[in-house]
Amino acid sequence: MVSPFTLPPTGFGPGSQPDPEGELQYLPMPSGMRTYEPHVPERADPAALTLLAQMAAACDLAAQGGPGADFDLAGLTASTRHALADALGQGEVSMRLRGAPAVKVQESVFAGVWLLQGVGVDRAEVGAVPRLSISRAHLPHSPAIGPLARRRDGVVNAPALLAELIDKSQARQPGSPAHVVNLSLLPHTPEDLDWLAEALGEGATTILSRGYGNCRITACAQPHVWRVQFYNSTDQLILDTFEVSEIPEVALAAPEDLADSAGRIREVIEAIR
Repeated sequence: MVSPFTLPPTGFGPGSQPDPEGELQYLPMPSGMRTYEPHVPERADPAALTLLAQMAAACDLAAQGGPGADFDLAGLTASTRHALADALGQGEVSMRLRGAPAVKVQESVFAGVWLLQGVGVDRAEVGAVPRLSISRAHLPHSPAIGPLARRRDGVVNAPALLAELIDKSQARQPGSPAHVVNLSLLPHTPEDLDWLAEALGEGATTILSRGYGNCRITACAQPHVWRVQFYNSTDQLILDTFEVSEIPEVALAAPEDLADSAGRIREVIEAIR
């Protein structure tokens, strides 16, 4: 007699029975979140301690709305540079600034303390964000050609989105709230995204913020327009937006961060003095 069952009955199969060893099996959890870990340099260097104290004072001033500060590192001795690099470490945010010269930016473990390096550029800067990342941001690596971008089959909603972004870009006033277009909530095709990328062009500033997952921020050649993409810890895109602003807030060191950095820098100084 042929069995009437064409599928295994409910309750059978892998995972349906107790583990013979008596242990539950769990799915792997996301990992890789970066957190601050205090680090004390191996030895004190008087010149490095002086610079750190100046940076702490600059963090206090910037936290209260004051101007940032620059520190020329080109003339430091090898021992002072090593001690300073050991104390500052590497934080979550890095930037690539195209232009002449190209500049690499790395945030230290102290939010709002940035290290900038390039041909003829070797300095630290204290502030919410390096000034160069804004002043160069929309210098075109590839130009913004707007509606002249070549139309392809499959381009559906991109022209309407482009009109909105250009309108907000041209009407942008310093200090006004950011305008965000959330692509994750809007219907669009891959061809729409390709067309928008060509229409808006690409600027000179690229920012990567690493934390619980990654955030990639790319300046468009269209003034004030940024592409902001969030990825989870398994590198899946979970939020895709265009933002019209001076610079996306996620890239900025907040006043609270700067005040906290001032205190933590002084703790390091006291620990190694």
